[in-house]
Amino acid sequence: MEFKEELKKFVERIETIKDTAQTEEATKMSMIVPFFQLLGYDVFNPQKFCPEYTADVGIKKGEKVDYAILIKGQPVMLIEAKASSKKLDRHSSQLFRYFVATPARFAILTNGIEYKFFTDLDEANKMDKAPFLEINLLHLKEHQVMQIAKFREENLDVDGILESASLLKYTTIFRNQFEQQLKAPSDDFVKLFLQPVYKGTKTQAVVEKFRPILARALNDYINESLNEKIQAVSTSSNEQSYKTASALTESDQWDILAALKEILSNTIDTNKIVLKQTGSYTAVLYENNVRKWICRFALTASQRIMTIPDENKKELRYPIESIDDVKSFSEQIIEVAKRYLHPIPKNKEILYTKWGAYIMPEPYTLCLAKGPRPDLQEIMT
Repeated sequence: MEFKEELKKFVERIETIKDTAQTEEATKMSMIVPFFQLLGYDVFNPQKFCPEYTADVGIKKGEKVDYAILIKGQPVMLIEAKASSKKLDRHSSQLFRYFVATPARFAILTNGIEYKFFTDLDEANKMDKAPFLEINLLHLKEHQVMQIAKFREENLDVDGILESASLLKYTTIFRNQFEQQLKAPSDDFVKLFLQPVYKGTKTQAVVEKFRPILARALNDYINESLNEKIQAVSTSSNEQSYKTASALTESDQWDILAALKEILSNTIDTNKIVLKQTGSYTAVLYENNVRKWICRFALTASQRIMTIPDENKKELRYPIESIDDVKSFSEQIIEVAKRYLHPIPKNKEILYTKWGAYIMPEPYTLCLAKGPRPDLQEIMT
């Protein structure tokens, strides 16, 4: 099982036991120690995962940190544990003292749900006040899984983590600040956006007026951008990925394009055929015009449908087993493409003959022949 799946199952377990593990000891045994066991550490070997590690500070002896991860007898990570019901905001000072007294490069403060990772970016051998990584297992984000994986025993690269910690620290800080601004823009943030567009005096009343407008504009922009990205990778509105065994993968897209170009190679300029993704299907367009769609494909886990428009733009749906089935509908596809090559003017009568179809100039009128429309070999106006 991949680490991501293992972590997901572990989080599900945390959700079920967090309310019963209220004491510090219960939190350690049921949540924190199993977490480091998940990371691959031998939690039953005190030479590698040492409980109650001594971290004497100056003349104060007997100071002990809850756990230390050791490499060749030297502490690399110090872990200070709190009960799952405790907030972590006021407990970093204790860990700061332990960090200074040992050669450890990382310090972790946790209550079994939240984990704060510290190092000494600002000043050597002194733990930074701000963590370079913060995670909440109950609200775990996709990009954080990779960061957690760096602390697995088999992957642990102290120098590599330290090199990326600075970037990660400020990225996290900027993320948090931006998230706060999206929820409630500060006065300075509002004034920054007003600067190039509002020429009047930026009084507090003006700031208050534009604060909700700015918040809405920013959130609308982000939502629209996300929707565009979701459509670009052919995902559904509920973020269900189409990249499954039966979904429209990138390979499927190339197969569709190749099949259509082969079918239409003697009919139209195939370089003008493009694919356009939407939230629920992929459209094959001529000249990148949504009104000139040749066919559409909805290949998801629940359906595999090809849709072809008839001469009245009515959608005809056909179930298919694979992309190879497209060739079975070559005649219909060619017929659709020919309509875009020779569009028929509105309000014109058409004469069908065995030689072709002819548009009749006014004032002539005639009844249109019944039956299927023949190939348009020549149009006369």
